Amino acid sequence: MLDTFALTEAERELLPSDDDVAFYAEHGWYLSKQLLTDDEVDELVAASERYYGGERDRLLPARPPKLAYWEPSHGPVQRHNDYVHYEHDVLGRILSKPLIGAVAARLAQAEEIRIFQSTLIMKPPIEGEPSNIVPWHFDKHYWASSTSEKMLTAFIPFHDCTVEMGTITMVDGSNRWKEIGLRDSVVKHFAERDRSELETMLEENAAYNNVEVTKIPIVIPKGHMNFHHCKTYHGSGANVSGMPRRAVSLHLQDGENEYRRYELSDGTFASYNHDALVRRTPDGRPDYADPEFCPTLWRRGDQ
Repeated sequence: MLDTFALTEAERELLPSDDDVAFYAEHGWYLSKQLLTDDEVDELVAASERYYGGERDRLLPARPPKLAYWEPSHGPVQRHNDYVHYEHDVLGRILSKPLIGAVAARLAQAEEIRIFQSTLIMKPPIEGEPSNIVPWHFDKHYWASSTSEKMLTAFIPFHDCTVEMGTITMVDGSNRWKEIGLRDSVVKHFAERDRSELETMLEENAAYNNVEVTKIPIVIPKGHMNFHHCKTYHGSGANVSGMPRRAVSLHLQDGENEYRRYELSDGTFASYNHDALVRRTPDGRPDYADPEFCPTLWRRGDQ
């Protein structure tokens, strides 16, 4: 049987080394080798422009309550559009490249990697635009309804991504911190939170762990991507480059991840957008392995 997740010898050379995996475990992030060709990246740019122009191969069957979905009427703010891997075939094809999943599997020490979410992002070159500043946060807060602690994100720019563009910035080693001050509000997206509160939360957690906050902006060459752990604090600054910063945040889950009931203090339960879209498991829970919305990128086989 043909293994659809098999890698070529050239692709195997691009996988993280044992030292890279150890670095990721200690620091909470990893800058990859070139995983996409220049042609693939250019195809992403062209496809994203068609997407912004209204091109869709299919639409979501329902509109989840917390969906990020920029439309032209929203104006020149930072654009976020979820589920682009589902709505647009070209974006979905390139983002589903097995090599990306294989790299994530090495880092997460997982047997299988599935897409959890894909968010197309465009940060306009407007220095004073408030939406261009992404405050400090980590992704697991938003994924409280997921059982996995191995989830991770690949930040995939469509060009050389520099500090001037407001590239993603890691708080080095924060994936290993013990968290204090956990409140229900952390399940809210950073756009719904006060930035000063998030800055204070970062500082308080660093102090509790007796460490200095070390912020590392990641300069990412075209075709490369930065992977970060779901508990690594990160953010980004203004784009002052004069050019739009284009990227996808490709959120990834290991094959063991599934929905769990996570009760909040008001008696309700944490949820994710998938809960309004995916099929149900035999016991009635949202199925985070639904291949329509959470396709498998890579699975260990006879390679």
